[in-house]
Amino acid sequence: MSESAVISCPLGTVVIQGDSQGVSAIMVSDGKLEQEVIPDSLIHAVQELREYFDGIRNHFTFKLNPPGTEFQKKVWNALLEISYGHTISYHELAKKLGDVKAIRAVAAANGKNPLWIVVPCHRVIGSDGSLTGYAGGLWRKKWLLEHENPSAQQSLFEI
Repeated sequence: MSESAVISCPLGTVVIQGDSQGVSAIMVSDGKLEQEVIPDSLIHAVQELREYFDGIRNHFTFKLNPPGTEFQKKVWNALLEISYGHTISYHELAKKLGDVKAIRAVAAANGKNPLWIVVPCHRVIGSDGSLTGYAGGLWRKKWLLEHENPSAQQSLFEI
């Protein structure tokens, strides 16, 4: 049975969903946080996300269990290989997955990523270095990239 944890972060209210099999979704919104509720099955994920926002964690160790197609999961696994503080273009990501012509499908799978921050779709940028679409809003993508690499990223992106 899936459970939810609701916490606040510098970018809004975060809802974490999952169970003993792993975290299936992490979403952010502008909504107000009524009350922090953290079930036992999600304590580890909540702790690591808080450490990320505090600047003391740059990778996650809790178990993931996102729903998706085989292709989407292949793209999300490739996203997990993008190092903290680094970015990659959609073109490079498609090439890494073995088919540069699949760039639109790769971008679509990237956009369907249900595990905000943990599967770092925010680290994928345009070939020209520009910030491109981001489900959470470009201002959040900019914040995340600056948080992960403040000295290198601050002057690159303007919104």
